[in-house]
Amino acid sequence: MELIRQNWLINRRQVLRGLGVSIALPLLDCMRPLRAIAAKQGPKPRRSAFIYLPNGVNTLDYQITEEGVGYKFTESLRPLEKHRMNITPISGLYHPNGLGHHHNCRKIWLTGGKLGQVDRNSISVDQLMAQVTAPHTRFASMELSNKGGSLSWNPDGIQLPAQSNPGVVFRDFFEEPKEGIAKQRRGLHRRGSILDAILHEAKALVNQLGKDDRGRLDQYLTSVREVEIRTERADEWLDIPRPKIADEDKSRLNRDVSQQMVGEYFRTMYDLIVLAFQTDMTRVATFSTGEEGQGLPIPEIGLKQDRHSLSHHNGNAELMKNLTVSDTFNIKQFSYFLDRLNEVQGANGTPLLDTTMALYGSGMAFGHSHGNANLPIVLAGGSKLGLKHGQHIDFNKATTFSGYDLANPGNHYNICHNPVNRQAHLSNLLLTTAQRMGVETDKFADSNGIISELLA
Repeated sequence: MELIRQNWLINRRQVLRGLGVSIALPLLDCMRPLRAIAAKQGPKPRRSAFIYLPNGVNTLDYQITEEGVGYKFTESLRPLEKHRMNITPISGLYHPNGLGHHHNCRKIWLTGGKLGQVDRNSISVDQLMAQVTAPHTRFASMELSNKGGSLSWNPDGIQLPAQSNPGVVFRDFFEEPKEGIAKQRRGLHRRGSILDAILHEAKALVNQLGKDDRGRLDQYLTSVREVEIRTERADEWLDIPRPKIADEDKSRLNRDVSQQMVGEYFRTMYDLIVLAFQTDMTRVATFSTGEEGQGLPIPEIGLKQDRHSLSHHNGNAELMKNLTVSDTFNIKQFSYFLDRLNEVQGANGTPLLDTTMALYGSGMAFGHSHGNANLPIVLAGGSKLGLKHGQHIDFNKATTFSGYDLANPGNHYNICHNPVNRQAHLSNLLLTTAQRMGVETDKFADSNGIISELLA
């Protein structure tokens, strides 16, 4: 039998160089030069923030048992009571692809992807939103994390880098580059020239590939095209001065805050998101407050163990109590974030909270045995985006569910492993928020509908 000749094989270095050029695509709004966008009336700002809590919660002290508007705040959620009319706790949601995936749940929290079953993730909902908002802001999105990667994944399923140092975040977003505009522009033009120089190589490469490889190349070139678009936008923004920041805010935010001072560290990160939204530097932000295998200890309130250790309590009363203390502390910092969004006014004279959706929660409910159902989720803000609050939405009770049995922990932990309502996908919530941000889609990940109970 004659072997198939492989003289079509291409040197990998040549492939990577060829991949550095985009193919022709239809002209989209997100590709138009900034000046062309500025010439027309832009949409009123819509903003979204996503905050992740690792290792779930002490669900016995977190779980709300009443549905609707008359619910009572539990011990863990009490810091949010003053925001009752601006928040919606949601019970019963889960990611079908997250069940049994241990610490991978953080990675798919905003994607609903099949991590663990395939080599790469899918796009996260924040980046889907950023595709809509990026043409109107200097930065497409803001990625923050106390350690490790961000919650954000690009269209190719590649995790975006995150910044953990508040001082670096402030300087990147709010200070003019020290090397000057001319040097920065030369660098951007050099990048553009490199892309242009190898255009013909990329075209030749496409003709040498089979159907499957051509599809993979097409997908990759789409993400490369996004880099090219960001480069063009960055060039346009160089001529627009960054906003003037008050000296008080500079001294408070332009500094390196130790993660040993957890409350101050978290509040500084939240303040940076608020300032970025207030100045319209970006309209999309994510903040991962910890990795699943760790989660910060909180020495300032006497908690020396990290959240991972506390979550593996095995029924130990002291560890469970301390996990509740950690939960309450973390939720208190989120409440501070909502305070700030409600205090600061946007350009239209209304509080930022009215035009900002803030999603807080975890990809795990019961950390001790990695239960990924009945996730702890709170959605806040966005009243001007068509959301209504003041209620507890409970998807568990939309079934033949017999009620919460917190007096028998084993029974309650069972619903944190096995979804009561198999139709209650977390992706439904992500789809709902995406649509409120102006994303024109009726499907996200494994969604099977929107959450109409949230809509005004």
